[in-house]
Amino acid sequence: MWAALVALVDSLLADPATGRFAAVGIGCGGPMVWPAGLVSPLNIPAWRGFPLLDLVRERYARTKPCVIHNDAVALAVAEHRWGAGRGADHVLGMVVSTGVGAGLVLGGHRVDGTSGNAGHIGHLIVDPQGPDCACGGRGCLESIARGPAIAAYAVERGWTGEPTAVAVATGAREGNLAAIAAFARAGRAVGVAVASAAALLDLDVVIIGGGIAETGDLLFEPLRAAFDEHAGFEFVRRCRIVAPELGPRAGLSGAAALAFDLVIPQH
Repeated sequence: MWAALVALVDSLLADPATGRFAAVGIGCGGPMVWPAGLVSPLNIPAWRGFPLLDLVRERYARTKPCVIHNDAVALAVAEHRWGAGRGADHVLGMVVSTGVGAGLVLGGHRVDGTSGNAGHIGHLIVDPQGPDCACGGRGCLESIARGPAIAAYAVERGWTGEPTAVAVATGAREGNLAAIAAFARAGRAVGVAVASAAALLDLDVVIIGGGIAETGDLLFEPLRAAFDEHAGFEFVRRCRIVAPELGPRAGLSGAAALAFDLVIPQH
């Protein structure tokens, strides 16, 4: 993984159009020791306490400022500044993909939490009797809604195609009942988690991106139905649920925003 990352960055730096920079921003799956940048993303088992920030700084930026944060935090920052959360003070930016994470902007400011790990919505409990999660818990949103979990559930229900979320999504669009059930289960779980977060945080908008979210109505229809069922208070129901305006590059834009803030701090 590190070698592939180095090859990509080296190729960008070799190009005169992209080779000059003033600061470095990094988005990575969590959890992590922050701001030191020791990362332990659940879905990259080879990286446990991996010193990503130090390695990047040593190779590329000994004299440049560097910053790291969760990739979902990066998405939330970018969408709040330039995208679907623009003008809102209370924003939850979610990634639903190989994992499930989120970043928070409350009162117009990014929320880091005690350890820099605020926003791990993927580890809200949505089914106390649900499957075990790689975090050590049980019934977490991520254990139900992440791509590999969707594929595994479809296989349990009789799916015989390729055991990937991409293939299951295609099957669902073609009317396969096992595939439809897998996405319905995932969408409902996300909807329950979003309703809980909106009740706790009094949010203006929840922005949901990532590979699974890009399946569109396969995820969003059961998600919205579950949200409507569980959102009781009016202040919860008024929370908007939208896709990112910045598209798949929202996380990259957010990492750039974090780097930009090192050079020109926001007030």
